[in-house]
Amino acid sequence: MGNPLTPENSLAMEQLTRYAQQAKEKDHRSNMVASIYQSSQQICKKAVVYQDRSKLQRTEKLDKVFTSPIWGFPIMLGILSVIFYITIAGANVPSGLIADGFSWAEGYLTAFFQAMHAPEWLHGILVLGLFRGTGWVISVMLPPMAIFFPVFALLENYGYLPRVAFNMDRLFKRAGAHGKQSLTMAMGFGCNAAAIMSTRIIESPRERMMAILTNNFVPCNGRWPTLILLASLFMATGFTGSAKTFVTALVVVGTVLFGIVVTLFVSWALSKTALRGVPTHYTLELPPYRKPKFVDTIVRATLDKSLFVLKRAIIVAAPAAVLTWVLANIYIGDTSILMHFVQFLDPFAKTLGLDGYILAAFIIGLPANEIVVPVLLMAYLSTGSLIEIEDATRLKQIFLDHHWTWLTALNMMLFSLLHFPCGTTLVNIYKETKNVKWTFLAFAIPTVIAIGVTFAVAQVVKAFNLI
Repeated sequence: MGNPLTPENSLAMEQLTRYAQQAKEKDHRSNMVASIYQSSQQICKKAVVYQDRSKLQRTEKLDKVFTSPIWGFPIMLGILSVIFYITIAGANVPSGLIADGFSWAEGYLTAFFQAMHAPEWLHGILVLGLFRGTGWVISVMLPPMAIFFPVFALLENYGYLPRVAFNMDRLFKRAGAHGKQSLTMAMGFGCNAAAIMSTRIIESPRERMMAILTNNFVPCNGRWPTLILLASLFMATGFTGSAKTFVTALVVVGTVLFGIVVTLFVSWALSKTALRGVPTHYTLELPPYRKPKFVDTIVRATLDKSLFVLKRAIIVAAPAAVLTWVLANIYIGDTSILMHFVQFLDPFAKTLGLDGYILAAFIIGLPANEIVVPVLLMAYLSTGSLIEIEDATRLKQIFLDHHWTWLTALNMMLFSLLHFPCGTTLVNIYKETKNVKWTFLAFAIPTVIAIGVTFAVAQVVKAFNLI
């Protein structure tokens, strides 16, 4: 009577028993946590006297909105859009002023080298390579960071970011990841290298490794200039003034959302393959809302975050700028080493909707994402020195002259979002994992996904003759 006990049936019974036990433990833990909080609430009602109960009521009312399954995500997206709008709109003028200042200083440096009768190669390396590359990084990165980090810190001090983690926890649980991964992901908006170190807050080694391998899908501050620039030039065409800034912000938010979707998908895939396991239970205690100290928060965020990231970028970008100048000015035959490299990459890049110049810029920009666009422009114009971007119209014309379309801009944005981590991030990954294999996977997974996504988009667009 009944079915015989075969090895297959035995394995199925073991799996069913294990899942049932996990479900039982989960329910048991949830009931325990609920019971503890219910008991603590009853004790507080009897033992704690609130001088101003309106603050507690205000927190409860705000939480019903900010953590609502219906309104939580739309509000989160709205706040993110406002942050990007403020960052984009507020950074334009300071970036231009800083760039003008470096251009003015470069003129005096050039005059000094000429007066000293310095050789052209020395002037090229130190002024056109090192100084101009460093000036680009500072003028492009400092204003957005000086706005983005303080605004983000104000939200953190206000108590909103834990609500974001609460909302994202459900999605990460479904992806087999830990809820705290949302906090490390938020750190990645500023710097992926710092976000890798922040994964230490995740106790489970399996889930911590998952957070490390997927953190790069959130754009860091070094990639914001590329995303904002291309969105403004190619995705917000036909708009002017505030409308153009608003559309650019929406496109950037959409790019960020796509990165989050990829993060969740890759986390889910890892949880079913290389990092199998059951998500660790995560109980998040939401702090009360607090009025942030504006001056202290802004000063601390500027010094501890903005200037720290900028210093790292300059240290890494300066040698890369020198290397770029050297590659562009050493010739084999009638062609520079840089152009030989570009020609080698071009056939493969075409299948991705890009070109060899773009892939070369990303590879040379491995030490720091901030120099990808300057390297690209230098290769396009074949000047042998980093180019100053003074006018957006002139910049777009340079791209159009090299056969850019909206597909080229879109796929460069996607590749910038998804491609391999920068050199500093890879070093931090190795320091945290102490394993070459995991460091290689942290490089390979984003690279394969970036190639796959851009290839798919390019082939679909070409198949339907959309360009």
